[in-house]
Amino acid sequence: MKEIIIIGYGPAGISAAIYLKRVGINPLVIGKDLGALEGYSDLIENFYGTGKPISGKELIENGIHQAQGLGIEIISESVINLKQEDDHFVVLTTNNKYQTKSVLLATGKTRQTLNIPGFVKYRGKGISMCAICDGYFYRKKKLAIVGCGPYMLHELDYLRKIADDITIFTNGNSLEETLDYPVVHDKIIKFVGNNKIQFIETKNNQYEVDGVFIALGIPSSVEFASQLGVIVEKNNLVVDENYQTNIDGLFAAGDIIGGKLQIAKAVYDGMLVADSIYNHINKK
Repeated sequence: MKEIIIIGYGPAGISAAIYLKRVGINPLVIGKDLGALEGYSDLIENFYGTGKPISGKELIENGIHQAQGLGIEIISESVINLKQEDDHFVVLTTNNKYQTKSVLLATGKTRQTLNIPGFVKYRGKGISMCAICDGYFYRKKKLAIVGCGPYMLHELDYLRKIADDITIFTNGNSLEETLDYPVVHDKIIKFVGNNKIQFIETKNNQYEVDGVFIALGIPSSVEFASQLGVIVEKNNLVVDENYQTNIDGLFAAGDIIGGKLQIAKAVYDGMLVADSIYNHINKK
């Protein structure tokens, strides 16, 4: 069992990993993409020590290579679920399952939403981003899942326990698995309803729904945390002065806890949360 798993290898996660390694703790870092900085179009000029303007992608890759040079284990996998079992956590990825005494969520903050008319209007009014969080309200209803990958399959596995009428919308993407549920491959044109969502309209048809669960790509830290009962305010995870959430052993740092969405702030968070994680591990 690991002492600490860090989910996310951006500035906050890698900084925390480096500081932990220097005090004798060997973290496992799991990440998949390079976060908000990967697609950052402008060169970064306001971060100390770069010497010259640098792309977000290069800066993140430099941090990963630095951590690997110190012997820190970094795995490129998509995390699709985080559970708490007795006195430890279970991190489920598309390929493996890991057990750990503590977790740091440092995946950054999703900056984009689904760019389909009606998504923003009906989010929270029939459109949900988390099956475990909201599925209870849609028992025995007519449901839709928008997605096509491992995260969609994970959400389906939960929803099939509470509803029989489920349709999968791939939104124009391919689906490798053969499932015992209707699958609509058409692009979604818009979400339609009055006070709450009532229909999904595609290029070729309109489908009646009571609830829609979005499961594209991988879940965010907010979705992980919400499933465990972490306090969330204004899409930020709430942490105490030690960067710990209301769940013992579950820490968060970087953009996901709010404040200035800047690299320098994320690195600072990583340094401080490493101290708190070290103290947490060594008090037991």
